[in-house]
Amino acid sequence: MLVLILACEIGFWVLVVAGLVARYPLRAPRTGLVLLAATPVVDLVLLAATALHLRAGAVASGLHGLAALYIGFSLAYGHRMISWADTRFAHRFAGGPAPVRLHGAAHTRACWADVARTLLAVAVAGGLLLLLTAWVGDPQRTAALTGLLPVLGIVLAVELLAAVSYTLWPRRERTGGRVAAGSPS
Repeated sequence: MLVLILACEIGFWVLVVAGLVARYPLRAPRTGLVLLAATPVVDLVLLAATALHLRAGAVASGLHGLAALYIGFSLAYGHRMISWADTRFAHRFAGGPAPVRLHGAAHTRACWADVARTLLAVAVAGGLLLLLTAWVGDPQRTAALTGLLPVLGIVLAVELLAAVSYTLWPRRERTGGRVAAGSPS
C-alpha cells in the first residue's frame, strides 16, 4: 500500500512538472493543460485501490488512512500547489512576474484562506475515512481508520493557531533580506 501511495504522490508531481514543462519551455499550452488536468486521476486511482484492498479483506492500517488524508489534502490544496509552481515556471521560462511574498494584511488573509482549505481537506479526509469504515462494515478491521480522526482535528487546530498568530502579529515586509524598520503591519 505504501508503494501505491508513493507512486500516486510521485505521479501527481510528474504530471505537474510535465504539464509546466510542456506549457512553458516546450510552448505547448494545450498539452500542458491536459497534463495538469489529469492530476485528479491520480487521486481516483488511489481511492479505488484503497477501497478495493479493504473490501477484499485487508485489515486497515495507517497507510490506508494516509491514502484518505492524501486525497483530502490533494483536493483542497492541489490547485494552489499547481498555481504556486506555475507562477515560478512562468517567471523562469516565460518572462512572467516574479513571485510575490505576502506580508501584512494580505498574508493574514492568505493564512485564513489556508484555514478554509485545511477545513475542506479535513472534511474530505474524515469523510473518506468514515465512508471506507462503513463500506468495509467491520469496525475491528477499520479501527486504524477511525483512529486517524483526532489527527485531523490536531492538523486543523495547528492551522487555526497559525492564522490567529499572523492575525495578532502580521508578517512584516522584508527589504534586502531584513525586516523593514517601521514597516506597516
